[in-house]
Amino acid sequence: MKSNTEIYKNLKLLEDYGTYLIEWIKLKVQQANKKGVIVGISGGIDSALVACLAKKAFPENSLGITMPIGNSMKLDFDDIAKLQKLTKLEIINIDLTLSYDALAKTLDVKNKLAKANIKPRLRMASLYAMAQEKDYLVLGTDNLDEWYLGYFTKYGDGGVDLLPISYLTKSEVISLAQIYKVDKGIIEKKPSAGLWENQEDEKELGYSYSEVDLFLRKKQIDSQIATKIEKQHQMTEHKRQLASKPMDIVDFENKER
Repeated sequence: MKSNTEIYKNLKLLEDYGTYLIEWIKLKVQQANKKGVIVGISGGIDSALVACLAKKAFPENSLGITMPIGNSMKLDFDDIAKLQKLTKLEIINIDLTLSYDALAKTLDVKNKLAKANIKPRLRMASLYAMAQEKDYLVLGTDNLDEWYLGYFTKYGDGGVDLLPISYLTKSEVISLAQIYKVDKGIIEKKPSAGLWENQEDEKELGYSYSEVDLFLRKKQIDSQIATKIEKQHQMTEHKRQLASKPMDIVDFENKER
């Protein structure tokens, strides 16, 4: 069990890291010659924390967007209202149900996951349209656990400009969200990618985020779980890389053949 001193040190580190992230976001936007930031708001803890960072970095030039598809966010709007009250972030709602239904019908995709992944990819396209309209950068909401596991949609929620919380484990996200006074209901909500009704991340993964946190911070966990986590990481390496390119033609010319 951690002592009070250790807990205080960890919280102080997280608070300082949050301050660093705010300055980092400002710097990256400045380097890109943009005016502010935009973030998709789901009602979950990751987007809530990024919303806090966005507003602190750009009090006048930050925007949150909710993008419901069908009933995917019907239980989240009360939490989003609390987040808006806390952060004072401007949050607008763009209902993508008709767009999704039309695209899904046109594509006529049968595979359940392929069809579900249209949702985050449609949201990505919407975020970038709004970002370009306002001359903003798009902030992603993937945490370290999700990034390491590749637990995001390629060119969906993984298609962003900046990933401010990608080096924070789930438990660290929770602690920093608590420091920023994010509502308890958001913090305690079961993590879900919202790809279909009643989806829960941990049920789909087959292990808990707490176990992933321990693994990532080099703590001892069940060897079978560790093997599953590492296998998931290896299988999803392509998601964390830019599109693979072949050998340059100049190198090819100079290569022994």
